[in-house]
Amino acid sequence: MRRWIAEHGLVDGWSLEPDATLHLEDTYFDTEDWRIFRAGYALRLRAESGRWEATLKSLRSASAELADRRELREDVDSPTADWTLESHGPVATRVLAVRGTSELRPLFEIRTTRQRFAVKRPEAVDAEGEIALDESVLSRPDGEATARVRRVELEALAAEPDSLRTLATALREQCGLESPGENKFSLGLKSVGLVPVPAPVFVPTAVTGTMTMPDVALANLRRHVQSWYLHESGARLGDDPEELHELRVAVRRVDALVRDFRGSLTARKELRPVLKRVLRVLGEARDLDVALGELDAFGRELSSLERQQLEPLRRHLSSERDRARVAMVEMLDSPPVRQELLALTQLLGEPAVTGEAVRRGAPTMLRKRYRRLRKAAERLRVDASAETHHALRGEVKKLRYALEAVAVIYGKPGDAMLRSLRRLQERLGVHQDAAVAAHRLQELAAAPPSGILAPTVFLMGRLAEHHERVAARARESNAGKRRRLRGRWKRLRTEFGEE
Repeated sequence: MRRWIAEHGLVDGWSLEPDATLHLEDTYFDTEDWRIFRAGYALRLRAESGRWEATLKSLRSASAELADRRELREDVDSPTADWTLESHGPVATRVLAVRGTSELRPLFEIRTTRQRFAVKRPEAVDAEGEIALDESVLSRPDGEATARVRRVELEALAAEPDSLRTLATALREQCGLESPGENKFSLGLKSVGLVPVPAPVFVPTAVTGTMTMPDVALANLRRHVQSWYLHESGARLGDDPEELHELRVAVRRVDALVRDFRGSLTARKELRPVLKRVLRVLGEARDLDVALGELDAFGRELSSLERQQLEPLRRHLSSERDRARVAMVEMLDSPPVRQELLALTQLLGEPAVTGEAVRRGAPTMLRKRYRRLRKAAERLRVDASAETHHALRGEVKKLRYALEAVAVIYGKPGDAMLRSLRRLQERLGVHQDAAVAAHRLQELAAAPPSGILAPTVFLMGRLAEHHERVAARARESNAGKRRRLRGRWKRLRTEFGEE
């Protein structure tokens, strides 16, 4: 590579000019249970010329040859074990949320000598890309060398990656280079014999009509506890609102199973109160995620001036979300939650207690849930309050979760009933989200926080009116979905052996 670059000072309109050589010392970290890895990132602390930089780098890339992974960086004052407690930057705050009370441990080190060549347009002052020739020594945290690696990297600095593709092709073809296939994180783990532990998988999860109620409860519980483990790290990280949504759904379903199958599970009596507290803090954080998403959608319809006037509201909601996320992480790290999650995990490996056959027990459970739903629906009038709509949504959700646990044994009637329940729950959810958003905005407008002035309050009123219109449309569409639900319930009852 050095000889080729020396012989080709100008390639495809790019000049290749020697730049200063760097000496880098990288240490990669994670928790004992691989929380950062489970969140989809690698954590690196880099020492260079007497300064330290922390980087969170996404593990996923769109292609093997173009590393377009997300990176978050921040300078670190000192590489102490508790540097995440001493900083409020984008890396430290995320790492602290993901690690919780777990300690960070060093995984491996990489010491690199990086010879650089600036990629410029002729006569240009600034480089648009960089070729790096890396000679790296991979070692254990105690310094014992485990592997040596040579890599060539072409990095886009100011240029678009596509503009450097012809140069990359020339490097590959004329210098005999091949795609590495693995990133440095993967190579480092392999060099020291570490294998990340993914979220646990619990089996079996299949449900059949020959099972007992306790067997069905455990099969479903395994699936949802597994989802809890799968999405908790991403929810803690906070960059993808859907991770928090999926975690909340998993906890909801665990709570529903413990409630609906309480005679079939040997769950601790402390479990449900803990789950309720977890759901409350997850719900508060999720509501603010939704509010910010709705604010983005509303802002896209505004002028640039109006979007600026809306910024104080965005800052306020973001601040509230940050506080809600702190409370969420504290709750997830609290001893009662970790203790009950461990107890749940241990329960999944225990043999099921003897119990009633699912074909006999499930109809009783479902009929009870449907009666409660029907009573809630009867209280729904044209001028019913948001609380009445919310109560109906709660009963729809409870019947849906109960049916999901056993729907496979009822074939098409079970699937059709589930579809109706989902659609009704979605419409009621739209109503609930709109009603909550309108109420929040009205309260803020009545007593605006510091920094929210009259132009912002005016836009808040417009947004509240928008939410009220959304809620009204949702109310109008609910009646037809409830009628369809009654018909599908009758067909499902025939599967119970009822006329």
